[in-house]
Amino acid sequence: MPVPAAIMRSMHDWTKVPDGIFHAFHHGWIWAISDDLNSGLLPRDYYALPEQVAAGLGPDVLTLQDRRGAEPASGAVATAAPPAARPTTRFMAETEGEFYRRKKKSIAVRHVSGDRVVAILEILSPGNKSNTHAFHAFLRKALELLEYRVHLLLVDPFPPGKSDPDGIHAAIWSELAGETFRLPDDKPLTCAAYECDWTTRAYIEPIAVGERVPDMPLFIEPNLCVNVQLEPAYQVAYRAMPRRWREVLEADKEIELD
Repeated sequence: MPVPAAIMRSMHDWTKVPDGIFHAFHHGWIWAISDDLNSGLLPRDYYALPEQVAAGLGPDVLTLQDRRGAEPASGAVATAAPPAARPTTRFMAETEGEFYRRKKKSIAVRHVSGDRVVAILEILSPGNKSNTHAFHAFLRKALELLEYRVHLLLVDPFPPGKSDPDGIHAAIWSELAGETFRLPDDKPLTCAAYECDWTTRAYIEPIAVGERVPDMPLFIEPNLCVNVQLEPAYQVAYRAMPRRWREVLEADKEIELD
């Protein structure tokens, strides 16, 4: 996949744009990575698909795999209820970050034998860190997947926040291994791959805004991984971004958003 020479910067500062703009880019990046995986990167018996995320991280692997072929209860057909009239209270608030967190996709890698999920690739969004509840939901799901030996590749293009002062890997590793981890001060963004065997092994690559997004291993079985080239897929998605928002991301200083 060729990288346009005109694009001078790799990882951008995504805190400079609204959540919806990153959501659009996230969608393109996920699809570009999935296309690469299915274009000969994965072995023949594996395939990747972007899958809708209801909340947290990835599909509910256990129920998804246990309910294959289940029939609808009593043959009932679900229909949408009519929308209720909006309450007319004095104040109303809406969680934009939560909306985009619930709409985002991950990549699930499956094996053709029963279409079982063997790995999840997740690109974090602002919604995953928007509040303590959202972050803990993400963290619980990540730990649950690792517990059931589903390999993970996490890409966090956002700096640490209140919920993860030392980054997403530090939060996972503290719960999983009881050990501390600190990101370098000059590299606050994280790529982390987790290999689930009799033990869990983590491969961490901290990066900074402006740096090339590194190649990362995506494990599909213990001792078996593919090398995911995140940078070319990033550039494909970035090239499709509207110029208006590329100019914001490429500016040397903050621009006040409309």
